Amino acid sequence: MWVCCGGVLRVLLLVQAAWWVSVGQVRYSVSEEAKVGTVVGRVAQDLGLEAGDAEARRLRLVAQGRRASVEVSGASGELVVSSRLDREELCGKSAPCALRLEVLVERPLRVFHVELEVTDINDNAPVFPVARKNLSIVEFNTLPGSRFPLEGASDADVGSNAQLSYTLSPSEHFSLDVQKSNERNTVPDLVLTKALDRETVPVHRLVVTASDGGRPSLTGTMELVISVLDANDNAPQFNQSVYKVQLPENAAEGTLVTRVNATDPDEGSNSEVTYTATNFIPPSGRDVIAVNPKTGEIRLTGALDFEDVSFFDFRIEARDNGWPSLSGHCSVELEVLDVNDNAPEVRVTSLSVPVSEDASVGTVVALLSVWDGDSGANGRVRCWVRPSSPFGLVSRLSGSYSLVVREALDRERVSEYEVEVLAEDGGSPSLSGRRGVRVSVSDVNDNAPSFSQAVYTVLTRENNAAGAELGRVWARDPDEAGNGRVRYSLSEAVVGGWRSASSYVSVDAESGRVWAVQALDYEEVQVLEFEVRAVDAGEPPLSGNATVQVFVVDENDNAPSLLPPAGGGAGVEAGGGAGGESWSVEGSSGAVPSLWAWTSWGSPAGQVVAKVRAVDADSGYNAWLRYELWEPRGKVPFRVGLYSGEVRTTRALEEADGPRQRLVIVVRDHGEPPRSVTATLSVSLVEGVEAAAAVAAGSSGPRASSVAEEVSLFSSPSSRNVWLVVAICAVSSLLVLAVVLYVASRWSARAGVVSGPGPTTLVCASEVGSWSYSQRQSRSLCVAEGAGKSDLMVFSPNFPPPPGAAAKETQPEPPALLDTVSGPPCPGTRPDFRSRPLLLLFALLTRPMFLGWS
Repeated sequence: MWVCCGGVLRVLLLVQAAWWVSVGQVRYSVSEEAKVGTVVGRVAQDLGLEAGDAEARRLRLVAQGRRASVEVSGASGELVVSSRLDREELCGKSAPCALRLEVLVERPLRVFHVELEVTDINDNAPVFPVARKNLSIVEFNTLPGSRFPLEGASDADVGSNAQLSYTLSPSEHFSLDVQKSNERNTVPDLVLTKALDRETVPVHRLVVTASDGGRPSLTGTMELVISVLDANDNAPQFNQSVYKVQLPENAAEGTLVTRVNATDPDEGSNSEVTYTATNFIPPSGRDVIAVNPKTGEIRLTGALDFEDVSFFDFRIEARDNGWPSLSGHCSVELEVLDVNDNAPEVRVTSLSVPVSEDASVGTVVALLSVWDGDSGANGRVRCWVRPSSPFGLVSRLSGSYSLVVREALDRERVSEYEVEVLAEDGGSPSLSGRRGVRVSVSDVNDNAPSFSQAVYTVLTRENNAAGAELGRVWARDPDEAGNGRVRYSLSEAVVGGWRSASSYVSVDAESGRVWAVQALDYEEVQVLEFEVRAVDAGEPPLSGNATVQVFVVDENDNAPSLLPPAGGGAGVEAGGGAGGESWSVEGSSGAVPSLWAWTSWGSPAGQVVAKVRAVDADSGYNAWLRYELWEPRGKVPFRVGLYSGEVRTTRALEEADGPRQRLVIVVRDHGEPPRSVTATLSVSLVEGVEAAAAVAAGSSGPRASSVAEEVSLFSSPSSRNVWLVVAICAVSSLLVLAVVLYVASRWSARAGVVSGPGPTTLVCASEVGSWSYSQRQSRSLCVAEGAGKSDLMVFSPNFPPPPGAAAKETQPEPPALLDTVSGPPCPGTRPDFRSRPLLLLFALLTRPMFLGWS
């Protein structure tokens, strides 16, 4: 039967152990005073860890509340005794003595609760308060059966090891009677069994032995010295045998506990009573409780602590002053009431930082334990974190919490959190504790470099030095370390349809500075647009782009160049003379070109004699030309249009002006500093018919003279009039035809010029003004208000460069590269087909007639 019961008991113990493991808690038991190294239990095995996992997963022990004298062996995973285990030191009189331990396992992080019960052994012998006690008993007045309370012994052990029994050495006059004063203590009373006779035995010496219930039993002794006295035969008597008092543990020193009172029916000194406190259980009560020997008032002499001692039991002896003195006794039971005087304690048992900013919700950051020394509602604790996000608390077991990630983290917004864990108990008023936890967030490459602006606009002058800094781009990456380290590179964009951007500029990989690889030429490229790429050093790398537009600002690095007339020559168009007379121009090349023009005597004021044409490869004000008559100075019959280049008469020409006028004309641009070209114009004054013949011949120098000689054959008045009538009729017919052709071809002529093989630019100067043309552009730019003049000249970029001017390589460019000049279109502009086509046509048609007449 006993074998069957033992088997059932073992099964129940195994089931209980399995249940504890399933809920994450294991119980062990060890005897106090166990040797260091004693194996308490196989923690790793009981927690389900495989052999060798204990050390690999860093199995370790964390004690809660009290000092633990055990540790976990990292190699074997066994719970062993590491230092002396003294149950009385750990738990005092509390039973059972249970230590709460936490076993942590990492990789992954888990926590298990281990409860270690330290069992008592009989290692403390009973101890009496005094080794020797003196008693005085009056002879004969003390009747048999009189009782004399003795101070009982105390045993630091608990349970059966603390259950005391008392024996008295053999005596015919005395015996011991053990009384149970309360459910906690038993005290012996000395009973007089036979009347005393002082003359026979004046002093009785007895030994009281206290034995505990341990195996083997331990004993303690106290010697009784009983003196037999005479006289005083009434002992003091208390009004009650037991005084029960309750005090809160925060009662101040000097607080009145209670007041005892004993009376003695004797008279005189035999009735004068003195009070004494004795037999304190636990003995520490002597330090906090005292009785007034005269009044019987019991007051606190120290601070109470419910967590240390919750109950005091002691006796009050009232002794009279008779001879021999007699005494009476009562018991005082003081119950200490708990108050909320212990704030919760928050401890961090494990901390896993830094936390990656891409950590998932629910990731455990720290393990916390919360402990409050109070009991009941005062010891019930609730916890929370501040701020409430992005972390939160998860309760695992009573007093144990996990700090976990509740929301997505962003290191660029917050790189470190100061998390405060607060704990508050249920007392009134409640007490709180707090613990700060610093949680740093580690970076991941989740941000691409971002430029401060999407488009960078840079202005630079042409002809800048190679290696000059044009500007700087900057991209910000809020990541840290390599994830935020940015390098710059240049995208291989094509500029002008044939050259890459890297042939013009370069970008410093570290600083983002943009350098010029070569000198920029406005006449070659006006806008350089490319992309800069910023790449971080993360894994995988992220990148961002920005567009850089470099606008090349024109400088006045090109001097004006004279253009040949439509029919050849060196930059002058001949004008018609008065009375329908016409003449031709001779041009010469060189540093100062020589130009020729003819006009007739009698030409009225304002007559156009010639028109000087020039072009400047620059743009804007650098290409805005002005014409000035440099020589001769003073009063001359000619003037030059400031912006048109037209040479006009200032008055009617006379024979006194001579047969030839030499004019030096300077053409300047408006650049800083201005550049210029000089032309010499020779104007010959001839008869009107000679001038027309010279124009028709389209020759220069000596050829003009021969034509003049041929025309002179028809100088007679009669033939001259006939031919003049014929010429007027022919000219009138041709004029009508020319007008019709002009109206039909007005727009087609302009479109043909603009849409030629190369782009052209029209620049409207001012209301005074002139038109100058660039061989690089294909849009009209108006630089002054007011209606433009009607003289229009358009030149194709396919023309050869002017004499003396260095030809530049030009490449076709995107039509929308420099649409940056704003302004109204030039009003009132139209092609200039006024005089030159009619005069040329007239000269060509009439020349055969003059020649045939000869």
